[in-house]
Amino acid sequence: MRSRRRLGARPSGQAREASRSRPPAAIASAVLDSYIYGFALQEASLPFDTAEETAELAQTIMARFTPDEYPHLTELTVEHVLRPGYDYGTEYEFGLDLILDGLERARDTAQSPSASARRRTSK
Repeated sequence: MRSRRRLGARPSGQAREASRSRPPAAIASAVLDSYIYGFALQEASLPFDTAEETAELAQTIMARFTPDEYPHLTELTVEHVLRPGYDYGTEYEFGLDLILDGLERARDTAQSPSASARRRTSK
């Protein structure tokens, strides 16, 4: 339990430091927490560990429907999941980068002079 608290404290501390104010830091912390723990939970729950098991499960699922019924799922599976070297865990960094980029943009927008002027005039 102690290590979970440490892991949770780090993103919230970084979010607080980056935003400089409590409400945005609380939102950033919740978003990071949800992504980090959600990804870990989902990855731990996946019913496969190897590329062979991934391909076997994908083919079993895809056998239940025609490609025309779910063209986007078929495309994702064939063009991404079934490619050599696919590893669900590597998608974590991409998602985290998206979140961090979005939080940075939100912080920069909130700190811009025009945002400060809007806040003053809306009070």
